[in-house]
Formats: sequence, C-alpha cells, structure tokens
Amino acid sequence: MNTRLERVGQVIRDEIADILRRDIDDPLIGFVTLTEVDVSPDLRHARVFFSVLGTPEQIKDSIKGVLRARKHINALLADRVDLRYIPKLRFVYDETAEKAQRMERLLHDEGGNLGPDIARHEAADEKAMGAADSDSAEDVDFDDEFGDEDPEPEDFDAAEADDEGQG
Repeated sequence: MNTRLERVGQVIRDEIADILRRDIDDPLIGFVTLTEVDVSPDLRHARVFFSVLGTPEQIKDSIKGVLRARKHINALLADRVDLRYIPKLRFVYDETAEKAQRMERLLHDEGGNLGPDIARHEAADEKAMGAADSDSAEDVDFDDEFGDEDPEPEDFDAAEADDEGQG
C-alpha cells in the first residue's frame, strides 16, 4: 500500500479516536476501538474499522451510536485535518477480535478432548527416543567390529604439526 495513504489513514484514525473520546457524548457509544482506516487512492472515501468491547446488546448500541454520529464526526474531522478533500467516512464493524476470542475459547474448551492425540504423539516421541537409544548401541557394535575408536585430542595436535611442517 502507498505510504502516504497509510499516513493519512493513521492521522484520520487518531483524529476520529480523539473526537469519539472528547467531542461525542452519545450514551449509546460504549468502549469503541478504531482498528484500521483504509483510505481510497483519491482520498475521497475512507472505511473506518472499529470494534466494541461489551455484551452483544452493548455492541449493537455502540454500532447504532457510531453510525448516528457519522456526519458529525465527518464535520469535526474537516475542522481538524488539513486535506484538500475530507474523505467521506464509512464505519465498518470489525469482528476480528470477537472471532479470535471465540476461536481461543473453542480451542480452550476442546483442550480436554485433545488427550488421545497428545497421548499418541507422546507415544511416538517415546518410540523415537527408544530408536535413538538403540542407534547408540549400534554405534558401539560398529566401533567394536571395525576397531574404530574416537580420536584423542593429541592425535589432532600431531596431525596439525605434520601439516605445518609440509606447508
């Protein structure tokens, strides 16, 4: 996205948040959070995404209040922002936070039902660990069969000295 559009969107979001906090005294508007502002390339339209914290009834009331105050917010924004065109605001309720809470609640509730899968994975891990232990036993047998021993540090020092003498 264009950085100028992003900056204009941020300014609009900050100003609308300030307007809602200080200038709008609608009892219907509850705890409203502006999540994002998408501005059209010609700066004539802006979608203002917002979320509301509260019960479903409080959410409905807040949506009604914000939509009812839209024209007033647009007029106050025109006084505060210095742009050639003040975008026409379209408020859109953002359900992202609500959906995330619902998904988290479902995962939390289903956590008890994940037991068989967890047990299956733990059994597979134990089997893999058992195989790793048997691999180390095979390494011992390989060493015994071929007389391969781990090199000692002094073996490396002698080899390095021989390489230095040749170079």
